[in-house]
Amino acid sequence: MNETMVTLVGNAATAVEHRQTTAGVTVARFRLAATSRRWDKAQERWTDGETSFYTVRSWRGLADNVAASVAVGEPLVVQGRLRLREGEQPPEKGGQRWFSAEVDAVAIGHDLSRGTAAFRRVTRVSRMSTTDQEPSPAPRVDPEQVPSERRDLGPQPRASAGRLGSRPDGRPEVAVGAEKEAVEPVAEAVTKAVTKAVTGPITRGNSPQKAAVP
Repeated sequence: MNETMVTLVGNAATAVEHRQTTAGVTVARFRLAATSRRWDKAQERWTDGETSFYTVRSWRGLADNVAASVAVGEPLVVQGRLRLREGEQPPEKGGQRWFSAEVDAVAIGHDLSRGTAAFRRVTRVSRMSTTDQEPSPAPRVDPEQVPSERRDLGPQPRASAGRLGSRPDGRPEVAVGAEKEAVEPVAEAVTKAVTKAVTGPITRGNSPQKAAVP
C-alpha cells in the first residue's frame, strides 16, 4: 500500500488529549496549525499566508512523550502519514460536506530554529512490576527420579549422651564430641569387668575352666 509521508512545520493549536484505548494502547491527539510564509513585494517583507489545520495522532511510547513535552503554542516539526477524511454534517447542522486532514505521526519534535529544547531520555519499564508478579511455585521432586538407595534409607537414629551403640562385632561404638566424654567411663568399666571375668580361672573338679562371660 502506497502511503503519503509528509513533514509539517507549525504550532500546537490545542492542548494534547492523552488517553488509553479499550485495548490498552495509549494515544495522543492535538491540532497543528501550519501557516505558510510568503514574500510581499509591496511591503518588501515576509508575511503570513493562509493557515491550515491538521489533526495529529501518535501512539504508544510516542504518545506518552508528546503528552509530557508539548504545550499550546510551541513550534513543532511533525513527520508522518497523511490521511484525508470527508463526511457530511447532519441536516440539523446544515448538511454541509466537510474535509479533514490527519497525520499519523512517526516523529514529533520542537522546531529548534525558533528556540531551544532540553532532551531527556526515557527508560521504558514493564507494566507489571516484580512485586505484582505471582511467586513461582517450589519445584516438585518426582519420587521415581530419586535413586533407589536414597529411597530405601529411612531416618538415621542419632546417638544420645550416656548410651552406647553396637557394632557388628559386638564392640562398643565410640561416641563423638560431647557424647564421647559421657560414654568413655561406662565403656572402660565394662571392658575391665569383661577382662577380669575372662582371665580369672574358676576350679571345678580337677580341671580348671574359664568363667563364662555373661
